[in-house]
Amino acid sequence: MSHAPSRFVRSWLTVAVAGSVLVGCGASPGEPADAEAEPKPRTEVTVAPIEAATEITDAKGVTVSLKKQPQRIVCLFALCDDILTELGIVPAATNSALLAHPDFLGEREAGEVPVVPGGFIAPEVEAILAHKPDLVIGLGDTHGKLAPALKGATTFWAMQPESWEDSVGYLRDTAALTGRTARGEKAERAFRAKLAEAERAPSDRTALIIYGSDENFGVATPDGDVTAGLFPKIADYPWKSRGVEGSYSLEEILAKDVDVLFVETMSFGGGDGKLSEKLAENPLWSKIPAVRNGAVHEVNAEVWAKGRGTRSMGIVLDEATAALR
Repeated sequence: MSHAPSRFVRSWLTVAVAGSVLVGCGASPGEPADAEAEPKPRTEVTVAPIEAATEITDAKGVTVSLKKQPQRIVCLFALCDDILTELGIVPAATNSALLAHPDFLGEREAGEVPVVPGGFIAPEVEAILAHKPDLVIGLGDTHGKLAPALKGATTFWAMQPESWEDSVGYLRDTAALTGRTARGEKAERAFRAKLAEAERAPSDRTALIIYGSDENFGVATPDGDVTAGLFPKIADYPWKSRGVEGSYSLEEILAKDVDVLFVETMSFGGGDGKLSEKLAENPLWSKIPAVRNGAVHEVNAEVWAKGRGTRSMGIVLDEATAALR
């Protein structure tokens, strides 16, 4: 039986808030048996105006107060890079590889953005402050411990995204603080329109997103994983979190008759090969319908697992809907 990695590993590998909520199962008790009896509401495409502000309180109750619009922003996780790209801002420094993706800055321009040493788990405070940031944005449950060391020298904003709605909220709040209100509205409108379009013709195929670096893979579930949260809107996605200690076996996945598999290969810094190739060593892998029918898609983990902003989610929707046709 293959077990999903721990909460710590998922948080590190995918920079996901509760992407560490690893695994899933079928529909919740009390759901109507007839899906047509209660049609799911479509995503609202109307975008409310964003007003510039020097102080905001985000959806998690965190208040960010600045004396003026920030000019130098340091990103400690990929959602920050996604948001800044949507707003036409290049971070003063980052520790994410997302910017190198061709739909972001691309390798050449991304290579000019300084990298914060120390890695995702322990970025160096001195290195962060060396960039003279007006604002530092990090993942709350990972970088919150840096707040005392940064206090008085800069403003630290701990984000904690668990859904696409959270990510949109953070985009709007950042647009307000930076004065990039029109760009924020445009990015939100484009994403909402794309999601609504995908919802109009959902696939009846069963999909699954798995992640990992070896046979100890995890299953991304909508209960806190931003990317997986999109899938119940566009496909049959019968996976629900079993909690931090939960796991999903290949036997259970095989029983679900998965039609399309999306694979996020993680790495601890080395090129170990694709997760799908490692799982192929298990004889059960070849029996999964998606594997038999050539519907296994290795996806960019920087975008699918870590980005979680409107630009990343737009890429996910494009790639997922094409694969699910």
